[in-house]
Amino acid sequence: MDKIALTAGALYAIVLLRAGGTFAVGWLAGAGARRSRFAERISSAKFQRVERAIQRWGAPVVAVSFLTVGFQTAANFLAGTMRMPLPRYLPALFAGGAAWALIYATVGVGVLEAVGRLFAERTALGVSAVTVLLLTVCGVVVYRRRRTALSRRDSLAGGS
Repeated sequence: MDKIALTAGALYAIVLLRAGGTFAVGWLAGAGARRSRFAERISSAKFQRVERAIQRWGAPVVAVSFLTVGFQTAANFLAGTMRMPLPRYLPALFAGGAAWALIYATVGVGVLEAVGRLFAERTALGVSAVTVLLLTVCGVVVYRRRRTALSRRDSLAGGS
């Protein structure tokens, strides 16, 4: 249990710094956009309505974003650019970050222990499992790149 608590604590500190930093960068980017040529668009009534909605209801979205993969950075950045007030953002950051840290600590420690046991007891099976995993990941990457290249080529051929 101490291993999980220590891991969760370290992950919690990391996620608070990372997500809080992403929020701060978003805040600065939003400030810069408000002073740029986009200032006219940002000050429109529609944009301000969206900004008020995010300021009011965005905290649950930020908190839940920590349970997703790939969405949490965007949610924290957008919360910053939309100037979500800190009294709404910080509780979402603390709650969502805690959930993220606990999930990754428990699952992460469990997976590492299982992999360690597998390699210690059945080395050949462990090496085979890692090899299959790596080949699968490589296959998926190659498949997606080819599919993207084909769709780009088709869209260029069809657009002429």
